[in-house]
Order: sequence, then structure tokens, then C-alpha cells
Amino acid sequence: MDFTFSEEQQAAAEAARGVFADVAPDSVPSPSMVVGAVADDFDRALWARLAEADLLSLLLDPDEGGAGLDAIALCLVLRESAKVLARVPLLEHSAAAATIQAHGGPEPRSALVARAGRGELVLTVAASGRTGHDPAELAVTARQDGDAWLLDGVQTAVPWAQTADHIVVPARTTGDSRTLLAVVPRGQEGTDIAEQISTTGERLGELRLESARIPAASVIDSDGAWEELRDLLTTGTCALALGLGERVLRMSGEYTGKREQFGFPVATFQAVAMQAADRYIDLRAMEVTLWQAAWRIATRAPGALPAAGDVAVAKIWAAEGVRRVVQTAQHLHGGFGADVEYPLHRYHAWAKQLELSLGPAAAHEEALGDLLAAHPLS
Repeated sequence: MDFTFSEEQQAAAEAARGVFADVAPDSVPSPSMVVGAVADDFDRALWARLAEADLLSLLLDPDEGGAGLDAIALCLVLRESAKVLARVPLLEHSAAAATIQAHGGPEPRSALVARAGRGELVLTVAASGRTGHDPAELAVTARQDGDAWLLDGVQTAVPWAQTADHIVVPARTTGDSRTLLAVVPRGQEGTDIAEQISTTGERLGELRLESARIPAASVIDSDGAWEELRDLLTTGTCALALGLGERVLRMSGEYTGKREQFGFPVATFQAVAMQAADRYIDLRAMEVTLWQAAWRIATRAPGALPAAGDVAVAKIWAAEGVRRVVQTAQHLHGGFGADVEYPLHRYHAWAKQLELSLGPAAAHEEALGDLLAAHPLS
């Protein structure tokens, strides 16, 4: 079996490394030093460079101006973005555009997909539900009204909600309990966005919908569209956790290699080396489960469990692993790890956000248990 990445996937990762090479993780104020958000908007200059490098259209078909690549390529790019804490909606935007391309009708495809690939408009997804713990598709109801759908409900913690041009919102129909995806434009009548602040200090939005009227042409009602979008978002979150964890472990190695105690670098002490080795094992487990999930999504290969099972395993490892990596890093750095002039505390905040995004480990353990019960292994 060949586990190497394709030339196209490696090229995407190399292009990402070039774009992110000069991105500083401390380009905005520390979230521990400001009241409210660290910035009003995401990094638009970086967004333009990503568009110029064709990294916003990785998952789009060539006839839409895209590269025609897969979830593996996207995860390779996301991995690089997390190493520098890139402040861009790359995951949500890419996943939303790919979903509209795959499942949307002619109108949203022609109006949104190619422009999204060029970075001319920004897409995001409401995937956290009402509280961040309940299923997102249950937070909003959709009832048909002539040639439109009326949406009611609340979605919390929507990334970049205030500045995205469209929000993809899952909703459950009141009649037959199907899950739809509504593409809601910013400023849509019947919607309101209340500001929330993430652990990272970035702006989130609580999206409130009250009889928001969405034309049927802007609603995706194909079976499995929401599940595919959710799996891609979750797997991308695992890629972000992996990239962040790798950078933090490297920071720990560099620091403990220079910090001396009793005349020796602390990295040579057995207790320090063992902790770093344990975190290295965490990262390798995070990596192998990530690529298994991304491969299942990209190839639609059959397995003993649906692809959602591999996604759940990847998120369990990502959530637990990234938490352990940053906690160990703080321990090995001592008080220096809390210095606001040093970026480690920023990585810790982002790690906590990723740990809980789209469900903590416990939620995915429960989901995995349900899948095992429904698909007993022979």
C-alpha cells in the first residue's frame, strides 16, 4: 500500500508553506490583554494571498476555476495554517463552497462557487447548534411557505459571522424532519447577529433567525449534504489541531534545548524527555487518525463503519491530544509560557478552542458508540 501524498497534494502543502511563511502569530493583540475581540475582521491581506495562490479553490472543479483536489489536500493546507495561527476562515469557506458545488442548485452554484474560489466573497457555516453541545441541525426549524422556506431558531458561535457574505445554516424541517442547508446572505431580513468572543479572542456570532425567508433556490435539500459538510468541518478541525500541536512541540524542544539548569539543558533531563516523547506519540496518533478520516471522505471507500466513525476517532484524538500537548508545553516552559510577549499562551487559547469546536472528545465518543451499536463489527 502507498501512503505517500500525491504530487498535487504535496504541491498544495508547499504553496501553503510559502503563503504562511511570513505570517506572525502575534500580529494582533493578545486575547488576555484586551476586552472584547482582538480585531474586527480576519486577515484580509492573507486572504488575498491565499486567493492568489489558488488555495481557496482547492476542492472546486476545474470548470469552476478550482484545482479539483480533495479533503486530504485541504487538510494539508489547514495543518500549515494552524502553525502560524492564521486568522482566516479557510476551513469554513472551503467546506461551504465544496458543499454548494456538490449539492446546490444551479442558482447558488453559478452565483457563489466560482467567486468563492477567487476569494471575492466569503462563506461560513453555522455548525455549533444553539449551545455548542446540541446537534446543529436541531437548532433551527424550516417550514415551507410557497416557493420559499421560513427559518426560525438560533445558531451560536458562528465563525466570522459579522464579515462573511453568506452563512450556510442547517435546519430541520417541521413536517418530515429532514435536514436542509440554507445559504443565508448577510443582512437577510429576519436575521440578527449578536457578537460573541471566542477563547482565541476572535469574533463569533450568535445568529438569530425569526421567519427568515430563504428562496427555495438557495436551499440544499439533498440527502447527506449536511452530514458530508459536518464530517469535512470536523476533519479539518483535526488538521488544525495537528498543525498547532506540531508547532507547540517544536517550541518546547527549542526552549528546553536552550534553557539550562545545573549547567545542563533541561531537555537532557529524563523527566523532560519522557514528557516530550509522550506528546510526540500523541501527535503521531492524531496524524494517523486524521489521514484515515480524510481518506475515507476523499475516496468514499467502504469500511466496517461509515466514514463518520473514522471522523469521530480523529476528533477524539485531536481534542485530547492537542490539550495534552499545550498543557505539557506550558509545564516545560515554566512561567515563561504565560508571558504575553511570548506566543505560547496564544497557542494554548487556540488549542482550547479547537478541542471544543464541533464537539469535545466525550461527544464523539458517544457518537462512536452509537455507530458501533448500529453497525456491530463481525
